[in-house]
Amino acid sequence: MMKRNQSVTQSKFTARVIVGVSGASGAIYGWRLLEKLRQHPHVELHLILTRSGERTAYLEMGKLAADFKQLAHHTYPLEDIGSRLASGSFQTQGMVIAPCSVNSMSAIATGNTNNLLTRAADVMLKERRKLILMVREMPFHLGHLRTMVTLAEMGAILAPPVPGFYHQPQTVLDLVDHCVDRVLDLLGLPAPDANRWDPQKQA
Repeated sequence: MMKRNQSVTQSKFTARVIVGVSGASGAIYGWRLLEKLRQHPHVELHLILTRSGERTAYLEMGKLAADFKQLAHHTYPLEDIGSRLASGSFQTQGMVIAPCSVNSMSAIATGNTNNLLTRAADVMLKERRKLILMVREMPFHLGHLRTMVTLAEMGAILAPPVPGFYHQPQTVLDLVDHCVDRVLDLLGLPAPDANRWDPQKQA
């Protein structure tokens, strides 16, 4: 006979990924990351969408917070500092902030964990898990660069969205997907339709 506390069914998910969307320009990076991660049916998606992220998404894409939340399995208010994402005991594959504002990047680098986005990122660093920051700014001044060095020394992966052109992109989405696909590679969750360098194909 099954014990009362024994789970009746097992979760179909074998990996969890946290996606943060900050207010930097480039909301489409977060959107496409969520869309492409949904192609992996075994990955459970946890979304943190900041207030400024909501505003930027609407201004740039006409998307509402509800549209982003539909792509995730779980969503969390930015103020929910006591959520499970704030604990190292909640195991994940990693976290991506896409796009990552300079404000969020700087807060993470200095250990400022007064909201769930920066606290969850801090957890990734202390637990030695993957933290990937798609920092969206141009140009960078010396303070930005020094902050990036600090984060790299702490174990974060800095992945500014800098697209390649060897795949002969035809649309803006081609450029976006090139960057997102590289991030998926870093997570160990490659996109099946990723456009990869092949000298014979490009010749």
